[in-house]
Amino acid sequence: MQSSPKVLPKQQMAKFGFNGWTLWALYITGLVMVPILTVATLALFPTENIWPHLLNTTLPRYFRTTVSLMVSVGLGAAVVGTVTAWLIARYRFVGAGWLEWALLMPLAIPAYVGAYALVDLLEYAGPVQTALRGMFGWETARDYWFPEIRSFPAACFVLTFALYPYVYLLARAAFRDQSSASDDVAKSLGRGAFARFWRIGLPLARPAIAAGAAIVMMETVNDFGTVDYFAVQTLTTGIFSVWLQSGNAGGAAQLACVILAVIIVLVSLEKSARRRMKFFNLSTWHRGVEKTQLTGRRGVIAFTLCALPVVIGFVIPTSVLGWHALNHLDEWTNPALIKALLNTLRVATIAALITVFAGVVMVYGVRLSRSETPKRLLPITSIGYAAPGAVLGVGILIPLAWFDNRLADGIWELTGYDIGLILTGTSAAIIYA
Repeated sequence: MQSSPKVLPKQQMAKFGFNGWTLWALYITGLVMVPILTVATLALFPTENIWPHLLNTTLPRYFRTTVSLMVSVGLGAAVVGTVTAWLIARYRFVGAGWLEWALLMPLAIPAYVGAYALVDLLEYAGPVQTALRGMFGWETARDYWFPEIRSFPAACFVLTFALYPYVYLLARAAFRDQSSASDDVAKSLGRGAFARFWRIGLPLARPAIAAGAAIVMMETVNDFGTVDYFAVQTLTTGIFSVWLQSGNAGGAAQLACVILAVIIVLVSLEKSARRRMKFFNLSTWHRGVEKTQLTGRRGVIAFTLCALPVVIGFVIPTSVLGWHALNHLDEWTNPALIKALLNTLRVATIAALITVFAGVVMVYGVRLSRSETPKRLLPITSIGYAAPGAVLGVGILIPLAWFDNRLADGIWELTGYDIGLILTGTSAAIIYA
């Protein structure tokens, strides 16, 4: 009897779609999903279930504040980003060339830095209120009214001007890609500039604006530094409060799951908007809209509307930071500052290299692998970007701390040598996050 040919392990793996690309995709997806699965496990099986207590006390307030902040910042960023994108894409005026790129500069400044700058500028002892007291002869805060700086409206203001570039980028591209045909028809019917914007340009760019606003809302939910500095209680600040102050990791994980649910809704909105972003440019014949020259008062108004977000979101924060830096030149040689700078560069470089490597592997796996697995896993890996830092903090530190302690205890029992905490005691956990 003739025996069947022996099947090698590699041939068996190839038969079921397993190859190098698939294994790499599974490995990367596993690393991304560990924090999410940890949070889900802690939320479902907490040591002390405080979910009923959260529902009856702080959760409704956290949720209302988070949604209000998210919607307010999303709408504000949509307005600022859309107006500036329309002016840059459709008009020529003095300064439009450099404003086109300057409008992106607020992305270089973290939102919490803008918060520190705003408070430093407008607080009671800041230069603005000091100058007002000197001009009008006021002596105390009771002599005049000034808006509360550390408040919900101030947090909305700072986050709006820090995050509007996400809308501006997508809206500008959408306005530029629109065909001149519909614009020419509207002109022939006697429609003015505002009517063409409101009835033609805005509806056609709505998917791009919605996608940008969804990203802004995700970043708003993700923010901790700004809302904490302005004393605004959101789901993100609630996670740290329950976890660090109350010492309840399970309760923090349950709040993290609420945030993840909000993020999933926003990601779905953003994906849906992106699928509809290019429906306006399906014809084979396409000619962009010619820019209109603005002079005089109209040119000044356009320049002011585009320059104001740059001033608020970038110039003022960097000016305040620069002023303090120049007044403390001796601190530039502080060993602690130099060490922090070097650590930042090291962590950022390593994290960037690993991220680029993982992204390239996933993309090439989709292209070169004959298996459908990498293609199906690719969308899952993007959830790591959308997941807020507070969620990742809960999901990463707890399993890594467990692993570190077990490893250290095992080596201590075998050798009597204390290796310390290898992962959570070094920058490895930050790089992983």
